Amino acid sequence: MTRPLDIVFLGLSLSSSWGNGHATTYRALIKGLRQDAHRVLFLERDVPWYANHRDLASPDFCELGYYSDLNAMIELYGERLRKADAVIAGSYVPDGVALIERLAALELKSLCFYDIDTPVTLAKLDRGDEEYLALRQIPLFDAYFSFSGGEVLARLEQNYGARSAVALYCSVDQERYANTGEAAAWDLGYLGTYSPDRQPTLEHLLLEPARRLPEMRFVIAGSQFPDEIEWPANVERIKHLAPAEHASFYSRQRFTLNVTRRDMIAAGWSPSVRLFEAAACGTPIISDFWRGLGELLPDGEALFIARAPEEVVALLRELPDSDRLSVAAAARKVVMNSHTGAARAREFARALLQLPANPALDRISA
Repeated sequence: MTRPLDIVFLGLSLSSSWGNGHATTYRALIKGLRQDAHRVLFLERDVPWYANHRDLASPDFCELGYYSDLNAMIELYGERLRKADAVIAGSYVPDGVALIERLAALELKSLCFYDIDTPVTLAKLDRGDEEYLALRQIPLFDAYFSFSGGEVLARLEQNYGARSAVALYCSVDQERYANTGEAAAWDLGYLGTYSPDRQPTLEHLLLEPARRLPEMRFVIAGSQFPDEIEWPANVERIKHLAPAEHASFYSRQRFTLNVTRRDMIAAGWSPSVRLFEAAACGTPIISDFWRGLGELLPDGEALFIARAPEEVVALLRELPDSDRLSVAAAARKVVMNSHTGAARAREFARALLQLPANPALDRISA
């Protein structure tokens, strides 16, 4: 175990999982940090769309503070930020560019960035879109922690000026995700917020198989799907599913579908938290293909890759239960060994401890 660290995150949301995958990612990581006695403060911009949908307003594994504007945040938490071993700004934080500028001016011991949307971020920067991060700011960070690994890390350093790009995949809360033993309610399901670039794959790999298999049951859970979508009669819709219900949801599926956003597919090496959650619940996964997936969960051994409706239909109709459950068990073993919040927290703490000291602080204390 490493020495205890004092860490401050300024992220999109910890309190609300509504319409985002950040909250569950942060929760698993921070719970893992807490298990190793690290002290964590999470600061979240108080915005109405999350304030109205909070499912974890008072976590017991870290301090959670809200702020209404940057001046108020610096006034209230400035001293805590300066004393912290590491301050981590996150992707998609409101007024992120201004926030990073303010943090950089505080002469922190260590300032890092955790990008839970790396391929999306880089695609935005390439278009000149600096919604929450400016290109000029990337060299400011002592470490750029990235949702994506593989070739993306080299691109961050060589093309975008990151001093040190470090893979920090999302992870699963091992205490909350396990098979519940409930009877199967659906043959194939999907959990995810609506995204225009994911919808064609969802149509291809779930809705079309549902039309071809009217005797089977399907389910799609997630918010923000347009009202005009015509759902087949055998597809059940759940508009929002709180994290506390995820394990039950996965446990009641014979298979679950993983669908990846276009930018993530282009980058590769970008596993979503849903992939790890489903595997932890022992649910067999059908996924679209992207580079690096086989390094995490090999096709045919720990999940099934599908490129066409016919392949999904064949799996649902023909795969013996023994093969289906064997593949699910292999995926669960991989995830519980390497992709839990506890495992990711150890990786994160080790990386922070290896960061060089801030030379500006040495000059101040001299």
